[in-house]
Amino acid sequence: MAIRITKTELDGVLIVEPDLFRDERGFFLETYRQDLYVAEGITCSFVQDNHSQSRQGVLRGLHYQDLTAPMAKLVRCSRGTILDVAVDLRIGSPTFGRWVAAELSDQNARQLFIPVGFGHGFLTLSAVAEVQYKCSGYYAPAAEGAVRWDDPALGIIWPVADPIVSLRDQQAQSIAAYGERPAFVYEP
Repeated sequence: MAIRITKTELDGVLIVEPDLFRDERGFFLETYRQDLYVAEGITCSFVQDNHSQSRQGVLRGLHYQDLTAPMAKLVRCSRGTILDVAVDLRIGSPTFGRWVAAELSDQNARQLFIPVGFGHGFLTLSAVAEVQYKCSGYYAPAAEGAVRWDDPALGIIWPVADPIVSLRDQQAQSIAAYGERPAFVYEP
């Protein structure tokens, strides 16, 4: 087994492509194998797995947990297709406020690794999508925060004009407001 890593323009955000074996019976893939991921620089320990289901047009994000309960994520889409987005929230970073996106699906088996210091969100592109992600920290409501998914200062290009968004995500702060009380500071 092997994995291929593609670095993105955001330092530490990686697209991971595990080997996917298909035949007339279906497919097989290892969704996580610690020794391979560590060899590629993904060294955090994962302590929690999450699984969500969303219908087409649902947008979740842009979420993070601050340094009182930091959380890196390894995200994959096990059913359907999503557009997965990471945003640099590290004040002082040369890429602060910039974003990258990757299409993750049950067909391409790609994963997105999002380290601590980044916001995360995704948009469901298929009729239904199931998203599974490994987390390096436990969910801690007191540590969670969000930045607006549609903040013009971020300029994220979402391929749906009017997504379905939770009240919490509709009320998330702008990137400018986040910058007044940041959760993360860039440390080169």
